[in-house]
Amino acid sequence: MAPPFNVASELLHNMNKQISVLCPKALCVIGRICTTSSRWHSQQHSRLKSAPQQLVGVVGLEIHAQINSNTKLFSGSPVNFSAPPNSLVSFFDGSLPGTLPVLNRRCVEAAVMTGLALNCTINRKSFFDRKHYFYADLPKIASPLLDSFSTVDTHSGTAGYQITQHRQPIAVEGILTYSLLGGKKMSQVIRKSVHIKQIQLEQDSGKSLHDDTHSQTLIDLNRAGVGLMELVMEPDMSCGEEAAAAVRELQLILQALGTCQGNMSEGQLRVDANVSVHRPGEPFGVRTEVKNINSIRYVARAIDYEIQRQISVLQRGGMVQNETRAYDSKSGETMPMRDKEGLQDYRFMPEPNLPPLIVYEDDASLPTGIDACQAVVVQKIREELPELPSVKRDRLVQTYGILPEHSFTLVNEEGLVEYFEAVMKATKKEPRKVIGWVTNELLGQLKQQDMSVSQSPISPPALAELLDLQEAGHISSSAAKQVFQEMWRSSSKTALQIIQEQDLGLVSDTAQLHSICQKVVDSHPDEVQAIKNGNKKVLNKLMGMVQKETKGRADPVLVRTILQEKTS
Repeated sequence: MAPPFNVASELLHNMNKQISVLCPKALCVIGRICTTSSRWHSQQHSRLKSAPQQLVGVVGLEIHAQINSNTKLFSGSPVNFSAPPNSLVSFFDGSLPGTLPVLNRRCVEAAVMTGLALNCTINRKSFFDRKHYFYADLPKIASPLLDSFSTVDTHSGTAGYQITQHRQPIAVEGILTYSLLGGKKMSQVIRKSVHIKQIQLEQDSGKSLHDDTHSQTLIDLNRAGVGLMELVMEPDMSCGEEAAAAVRELQLILQALGTCQGNMSEGQLRVDANVSVHRPGEPFGVRTEVKNINSIRYVARAIDYEIQRQISVLQRGGMVQNETRAYDSKSGETMPMRDKEGLQDYRFMPEPNLPPLIVYEDDASLPTGIDACQAVVVQKIREELPELPSVKRDRLVQTYGILPEHSFTLVNEEGLVEYFEAVMKATKKEPRKVIGWVTNELLGQLKQQDMSVSQSPISPPALAELLDLQEAGHISSSAAKQVFQEMWRSSSKTALQIIQEQDLGLVSDTAQLHSICQKVVDSHPDEVQAIKNGNKKVLNKLMGMVQKETKGRADPVLVRTILQEKTS
């Protein structure tokens, strides 16, 4: 079919021939209309052909992981989240003049182990640097003589610094492979990866608590000097879901290694998200940094909101500002904190009180006279690496024949793998049947009541007993679920006790089932006729009615056989 504008052009041409005899001057008018119409179509065609691609998000992460160590990075002060304010502050933590840093070897080993788990290159020589900037709770600013909470004038002009690794960090060029569920039914495991630019050791700062009522800021330096690993992820992600999955995978890895407990509610894992948008193939847009996100769920929400906010700004013809923002979990929005238009000069300089940090590949590379117990040896740490989450998922699939999405769920829920494997050791039921009970019934109840696996009132042996009773034919699947609910409410009772007390045992008496089935058949002649006409699916409806009569206690195999006889 010819395009409409071609038909119109031909029509106008024929009209021109006829009108030229009657009204020659009209030709210029029609010619102008024809030309305009063609030009409009040409412009529309050009616009459609060069329509810009849709804006997409670009996400990179900076994650601060608090090292799981008994003492701080450069002092012997203990690490305790719940200690009274300013009760764990040594002279060095408070920056008393003349105090010197002493590096905590445990923190170095934790950083090396984390680097190895993330496929990083471990630098045999790395350096510590001073990063100068002002912030009220930076120990090099606040007074070292603090009793309980102390107030600080946040507009003071005093300069301070943090000890970090700027020139050459301890680990570089790694990669984190993570998984997320996708597909139409969100049941397909999709694997992605993000590059790790570097892992660096640095000091944590103290805490500022703002008292708006009295217009003052309270400072607690218990956290000041605690060892941190800062992990810098390249902008390889495109949305909040991917970023949240990467953070969760990192959290699982750190917990498996024991290098960080990963409790985000206590600030042991803090996420800064660098977010921008662009059209694929074009340079990245102006980025914003969303600071200190303390929940994996909030990571996804904050990033997705920020991506949509920036797209909306650009579509309105505005410009995205290079700024630092904070996520407000109540409103679900990011809020501006401060702009980053001016490049901040941190005046990095080598830390004069710390020599280069040297780690060794193996015992053979140790210089003469150095005690191997006092050195950090990469090969020894590599040999101590535990089973990582990705390896554990693959093992579960291979060992038990479960689906990848089930192994994903097991590993991602803390303690669920151990629970599942404990049940498997105590039951004869097939793994594919057990996994349904663990991921649907058990996990569903835990989620509903906001409980952890360790808080489950049903122990693995108790669940295994219930599953064995069902497998042996003592109860039906529907009755087993009733027993499970009762066990959840009354953890002191065993499955067998509940079955006996509530008379939930399977009805296998043939004469009794024949009588019940006959009653159902007699009262549903239309369904019986449908079955006789070839609609075998209706038989399931009759079976459901029999189960209702017996409160779910009828042997389904026997019931089906009897009903087939009576409806044939």
